[in-house]
Amino acid sequence: MESQRIIQGVSGAHNEAALLALIKQTGYSIVQENGQRKFGGPPPGWEGAPPSRGCEIFIGKIPRDLYEDELVPVFLKIGKIWEFRLMMDFSGTNRGFGFCTYCSKSDAKKAVKELNNFEIRKGRYLGVCSSVDNCRLFVGGIPKTKQKEEILSEMSKVTDGVVDVIVYPSAVDKAKNRGFAFVEYESHRSAAMARRKLIPGRVQLWGHTIAVDWAEPEPETDEDIMATVRILYVRNLMLSTTEEHIQEVFEEAIGKKDCIERVKKLRDYAFVHFRQRDDALKAIEIMKDDSVIDGSRVEVVLAKPVDKNDFSKVAKAKGLQQVFFGDGRCVHFNLYEVAYIFCKTFRGVARPNVPPIRGGRGRGAAGSRGAGGNKGYVPTLMRGGYRRNPVEGRLFDLLPGVELTPTNPTTLKPLSVRSPVQVLEELCQKNHWGIPAYQLHSAIQRDAITNTDSQFFLFKVWFLQLF
Repeated sequence: MESQRIIQGVSGAHNEAALLALIKQTGYSIVQENGQRKFGGPPPGWEGAPPSRGCEIFIGKIPRDLYEDELVPVFLKIGKIWEFRLMMDFSGTNRGFGFCTYCSKSDAKKAVKELNNFEIRKGRYLGVCSSVDNCRLFVGGIPKTKQKEEILSEMSKVTDGVVDVIVYPSAVDKAKNRGFAFVEYESHRSAAMARRKLIPGRVQLWGHTIAVDWAEPEPETDEDIMATVRILYVRNLMLSTTEEHIQEVFEEAIGKKDCIERVKKLRDYAFVHFRQRDDALKAIEIMKDDSVIDGSRVEVVLAKPVDKNDFSKVAKAKGLQQVFFGDGRCVHFNLYEVAYIFCKTFRGVARPNVPPIRGGRGRGAAGSRGAGGNKGYVPTLMRGGYRRNPVEGRLFDLLPGVELTPTNPTTLKPLSVRSPVQVLEELCQKNHWGIPAYQLHSAIQRDAITNTDSQFFLFKVWFLQLF
């Protein structure tokens, strides 16, 4: 039976001999099913439950003609693999990405650190990051008068596997919710089945049409970094609560004066900076259960530092304005205050203060939206380039005696001048290259005159169908 499974996963592959040699060398089995080829899962001699959450990593930018016989030995050098899954298409080539599950979290973290940007072939680098098994859905369109217990009961009626519901009160009226909730499921499969059932819009809650999509997973922060954090995040404050009062409450709670460096309050949440980490941990222990400030029940946790190497997290932390497109791409406005791109060929066409397009996809635990979905970004040339001083709208005087002709906007011809992005995408469609993906890169360059370092940004364009 086992040999039959091996034949199903390997037989007919152009590198069949190499895969059989890998099976013989490692003792793992290989089977292909549901568009993916599985190596292991479990490994030989494994007893007990599968590895816990946090042991899986995502591997991207895999060359289409590269397979387990070249990939697995690289990842085995980090630690014992429980399962390696390579996504395959019908032609027999891989789809450019896969997943590797280690037997321990420490090996998974080590793989991310050591194998991200690993040169698997000359000039070809892998992209490796932690994989999050998302079990949480964003549900919008909920009546603001509904309480947590009512939402939990209603979601349990229409979907299976509901474990918990996270609801945040309105910043203005604490008796009401914000019109959305996060629904936690017992497994990723349960969440996926619920999303499939709810996303067509046929299901209504309390007579309201709801919007359902994946919630943005909680960011994973390195344990070594979290061990040094001495800043607390306080949520669900009253708008009228002052920074001075917050400091007084926390100092009184731990019975120690002058233990706080400063408090930074933003709308209905705040960051409390302690001088010593022990004082911050003591404050959490005292105020973690049903603490009330100015009549509002607050939540107190350790603040998670933003990974400065993760562009999407930095963008959200700085409150950068974003515009989202249907395929997950986004443009950030007011992004580069010091360093910016300027292209001599194209004039900048600025659209300052463009409101972001709201939706369910990518919403995080606070309801904010990050750069989820496709991590490629729309190139700067779509807007003519980022500029230090955006072009502002102008008013033009109408000249006396000018002839005004009634015009139907639907009959206007499109502009004959197309942006480079439009030209590129039309070329890709014509040659069946697929939609190009754009990845933001940066570089540090020293100015010879001012002797200062400046950060410059550029986009790398990927033609996925050519890999």
